[in-house]
Amino acid sequence: MRKRCEIPAALLRRTWTPEDLNFATTADLAALEGLVGQERAVSALEFGLGIRAPGYNIFVAGPAGTGKTSYSQRLVRLRAATEPVPQDWAYVHNFDHADEPIALAFPAGTGPIFAKEMEEVMGEARNAALRALSSKEYHGQREVLVHAVQSQVSQVMEELEIFAREKGFGLSESERGLVPVPLVKGQPMQEADFEALNADARREIKEQAQVVQSAIAAASRRSVEMERQLQAKLREFDVQTAHEAMSPVLARLKERYRDLPKVVDWLRRVELELTGAPMYEQPSRRAAEEAAVAEMQAMLARRRKQEADGRFRVNVIVHQGDRAGAPVIVETNPTYANLFGKAEIVSGADGAPESGVMHMKAGSIHRANGGYLILQAADVLRSSFAWEALKRALSTRMARIEVPDMENRMLPMELTRPQPIPLDLKVILIGSSHIYHALYAGDEGFRKQFKVKAEFDTAMEATERNIDGYARFVSAVCRRENLKHFTASAVAEVIECSHRSADDQTKVSARFNEVVEVIYEANQWAVQEGATLVDGHHVRKAIREKTGRAALPEIGMQEMIRRGTILVDVDGAVVGQVNGLTVMTVGDFSFGSPSRITARAYMGQKGILHIEREIAMSGQIHDKGVLTLSAFLGDRFAQTRPLAFSASIAFEQTYVPVDGDSASSTELYALLSALSGLPIDQGIAVTGSVNQRGEIQPIGGVNEKIEGFFRVCQILGLTGRQGVMIPRRNLTNLMLAEEIGEAVERGQFHIWAVSTIEEGIQVLTGVVAGERGADGRFTPGSVFERVDRRIEELARQLYAWGRNGHDE
Repeated sequence: MRKRCEIPAALLRRTWTPEDLNFATTADLAALEGLVGQERAVSALEFGLGIRAPGYNIFVAGPAGTGKTSYSQRLVRLRAATEPVPQDWAYVHNFDHADEPIALAFPAGTGPIFAKEMEEVMGEARNAALRALSSKEYHGQREVLVHAVQSQVSQVMEELEIFAREKGFGLSESERGLVPVPLVKGQPMQEADFEALNADARREIKEQAQVVQSAIAAASRRSVEMERQLQAKLREFDVQTAHEAMSPVLARLKERYRDLPKVVDWLRRVELELTGAPMYEQPSRRAAEEAAVAEMQAMLARRRKQEADGRFRVNVIVHQGDRAGAPVIVETNPTYANLFGKAEIVSGADGAPESGVMHMKAGSIHRANGGYLILQAADVLRSSFAWEALKRALSTRMARIEVPDMENRMLPMELTRPQPIPLDLKVILIGSSHIYHALYAGDEGFRKQFKVKAEFDTAMEATERNIDGYARFVSAVCRRENLKHFTASAVAEVIECSHRSADDQTKVSARFNEVVEVIYEANQWAVQEGATLVDGHHVRKAIREKTGRAALPEIGMQEMIRRGTILVDVDGAVVGQVNGLTVMTVGDFSFGSPSRITARAYMGQKGILHIEREIAMSGQIHDKGVLTLSAFLGDRFAQTRPLAFSASIAFEQTYVPVDGDSASSTELYALLSALSGLPIDQGIAVTGSVNQRGEIQPIGGVNEKIEGFFRVCQILGLTGRQGVMIPRRNLTNLMLAEEIGEAVERGQFHIWAVSTIEEGIQVLTGVVAGERGADGRFTPGSVFERVDRRIEELARQLYAWGRNGHDE
């Protein structure tokens, strides 16, 4: 059986020769086009980029190092370059609702031009208004208006004086204003003269004084109304004068942007605000020149303040400049503020918080509007506000600048809430398949907004096309990074290394970052050697040295085995004891190591007791494997009677949790040995899972497991009888180190492949497994016959013990 199951050295590794590659060096190869071996993912990406329907954003899934990020960016940039440049966007002051700035769109590249023109126009308008308000014509017309009203006031006062004289009174100025004074022969009556009059005369004078006082009050009201009307006329005159001066300047700007109605509407409001504010009143005719100067100074101060608070300024938050094509924004730190912008709060002149149009900053979502936004899913999900806001923006197709979670703040603040900007955006979210499935299962918004999945694989078929692409990839890296070119022999070594990374003779790895590391390091060894090209031995040395730098944990484990601290036998035969194989991972380094698995069978009814399972040191998958053992034993040995025995299985000297079912066949072999009493060859290590029918199933890490046991055998001494037994279905996964192939070729080490428990137990014990005959008995002397007999014997002993105990 061992000879029949043994695998020849030629099948332990897939090799490539320079003749297989049809080139001398990578310098001879044409440039690489596209991505190697990811046709399905590329097709999905191209479809997702081509469809413009809402919700068809893209999730690029796959493990790190497969090129999904770099290729996605490259493909997106190529498509974006053929698409139109989107609009510029700016925010301006909202004169009706100051806390809701208005969003204005401009043709690509014209936003900053408008902002500069607006600044220049404001300066021209102010200068034009100042010139008009300081001209002789303006002051002359203003004097006419003032003089006309003053004449009317003088007329009222003259009429009041005439009326008072007719009543026998004159008018006198006092702190309370004009007061009536009785006259005697044209002269003011003295107090003594008034007191000398009789009562009727005094009463008559007082009554007439009241009449005159009423006339004074009426005249005062008329004068005040005339003054008010004068001020209104002056303000209207100032507004008209300023408007006539500024309108031609603003009209040029309105004409230039007549095709943008929203911009023209805002410019009309600017014009109204500039000319609609009341001008400063003129004090009097006696200080006309000083008043004009004071008025101009006051207006300048006021206009400067208006400019400072941003009412007439334009904040261009997105400008496309000289961009060719649609924008592609890669946001490496997608916090809420970086994605959606912010309305900054600054301290005003009085120390109070202040925000406004000019304090608003765009986020990546605004800069990418009209194009593409590329994000790493893990980074976005770290900020719940950013993730929820992204889904909301994609759903509403609107981009907003606002403070997140404002309603839950202890002290809400009155902040700027600018108008949202229409959003036309394709988001490319890049992450692992685990993140994709978690979001798809638990986030309805994700399912609605990311309807295209482009999944990158970790391996690709080793077809002629893909191998050619691999060689071109090596060539492209050498050219891009200015490295030494690789010979065909070196590329062959890279491909073999890629087979090993993929754990498959028919596939090569799609983790191109690992390939690039090999290229870099092989180039460095060639540089140190002074070689003009990177050859095969440089690649082999790079791989060997890289492994050696990380191999300290494996070396430590091997040292403990050599000293006997960890008990491992690689020679002799022992009942109920098998060398299982495990893979240990420390950081970026994985290695295989043998682990002694023992089994003991005894009288009882508890069935199979797995010690790691009993103390909760095993995982669910491992527990499933243990239960499968019971199912197999029941199928083979409990068709006519119940299984009435107890057995224990343990991983010796294991102090960490155990999981996986790759040792389930090993545990079954140990148990069959314990029940049959047949010793197992300790020079053979075993791996493979088993199903209820006894079929050996493939496992992972087969290369690391074989190499780990081989190195232990080297340390303890190769005998020529040692080897590893693996599932036959793992043959295509073999990419073993060359030294193992050489040892197998010399007969110093062996690899056996089995498909069933029957084959495996015969390899381990040298005894045929046996078959059940028509009489229900197994082949005499076989492993199964011994196991069946032992189980029956334990059952009888248990029955006898129970009966004796009952009699007592």
